Amino acid sequence: MFGSASTMRRRRNRCAAFARDSRGATAVEFALVAAPFLALVIALIQTFLVFFAQQMLESVVRQSARLVMTGQVQSAQMTKDVFKQKVCDQIVILFKCSGLMVDLQVASSWTSANTAMPTLTFDASGNVNNTWQYDPGDAGDIVVLRVMYVWPVVLGPLGFNLSNLGNGNRLVMSSAAFQNEPGAN
Repeated sequence: MFGSASTMRRRRNRCAAFARDSRGATAVEFALVAAPFLALVIALIQTFLVFFAQQMLESVVRQSARLVMTGQVQSAQMTKDVFKQKVCDQIVILFKCSGLMVDLQVASSWTSANTAMPTLTFDASGNVNNTWQYDPGDAGDIVVLRVMYVWPVVLGPLGFNLSNLGNGNRLVMSSAAFQNEPGAN
């Protein structure tokens, strides 16, 4: 009814031989480990790029704030576009100047200085349509400089996501609050 004893032995021998056969085991093990390993590598690269971009933006803001604080912007009577180009000139890689957003405003006191991340508004095409201020202030004024960039984020495998905007991108921002030097005009 179930087959002869010799048939059962042959089946057991085949199963045992299949279990002992290690040909292809390396390929199977690699297939099991490759996906999480590649996910980790992609997550590390993306995290590195975001932190590198953030650090570069910090450096650019420090240098640009110094232009305002020392009165170079005011004495040269730089317009908003000229100042933005000065900021862009300091950027070597990673950012497109067209995507940089520069907000320069005078604060009435240190407690009212707004260095927070702004809420962005987007038009139908997905472009930022916020209006940014440009006021380098006078000697002794408290000034806040914020430079922002919408960083494209590639969603990584296994749900790794660095986005902080509703459209799936990340707003990278650096700010500096300072007081213009007394002779800064």
